[in-house]
Amino acid sequence: MVNDTGSISSSYSPGRPRIIRTKGMIQKVKSRMNRKKKVSIRKLANELDISNMSVVRILKQDLGYRSYKKRVEPALTDLQKSKRLKFANWVRHNFRKEDTLKILFTDEKMFDIDGIYNAQNDRIWAVDREEADRKGGVCQRRKFPQKVMVWLGACSKGLTPLIILDKGTVDHQRYISEVLPVALEYGNKVFGNEWCYQQDGAKPHTHAASQEWCRNNLPSFIDKDRWPPNSPDLNPLDYSIWYEFVQQMNWNKVQSKKTLINELKLAVKRIRESVVLESCQSWTNRLYRLSKNNGYYLK
Repeated sequence: MVNDTGSISSSYSPGRPRIIRTKGMIQKVKSRMNRKKKVSIRKLANELDISNMSVVRILKQDLGYRSYKKRVEPALTDLQKSKRLKFANWVRHNFRKEDTLKILFTDEKMFDIDGIYNAQNDRIWAVDREEADRKGGVCQRRKFPQKVMVWLGACSKGLTPLIILDKGTVDHQRYISEVLPVALEYGNKVFGNEWCYQQDGAKPHTHAASQEWCRNNLPSFIDKDRWPPNSPDLNPLDYSIWYEFVQQMNWNKVQSKKTLINELKLAVKRIRESVVLESCQSWTNRLYRLSKNNGYYLK
């Protein structure tokens, strides 16, 4: 073969010829997927009268396809996209890079004693269902689990003290008396008299009394007419820090509302400083990406 062809590679397949994964069948699968993106392997195999494994091999090996889970993101209207673009342009024209590092980002989040469960990624490897169940493959959810709301602020200097809001409704009066003084004290401590306060469009934040308190007491703040609605992708807490917070929780110790509160107080101290700093430093880059993608939600 070397003398005749200069190679030892076979000019034809040494095995039996394909009768299922032919060029025609591959094209049928490709056309079917182009017509209807959402289809199961089993249904596609039944339609084409081939095995499930043949469909898998065609999709993965011949077409190079991979299976992706649908992502959930806010449905943005054209008006909301316009406001997001307007906000990004306002920040880029009124804040220098060093100024954005003096913004105190804030947010509230609800935690319950059942913890966080990811149906896609939390997997148990076992030989059968019974063994998987013994290894913790069952996630029990209460119908009405006890919940705790927390408030947290984040900036390039670190995190504010964690505020537990577990009793009663959080209205503008509680927000003014329990939250804003903590933010003011922390901001003045780490930045002096030059820093900016951020809050989203929750009703306690946008209330006239809350806005007035911010104008009278804070060095600077992003008022309710500036911060764009439906934009968790622009808050470092939402797109980075809350996830880190959840990962630092020891959910095995959470059995009641009291133990949940104790674990929340411990977990916030375990949040890595590098995660907080990187999420705040990347904020201007996200605004730049936002201005390039016409205000759509950032992945």
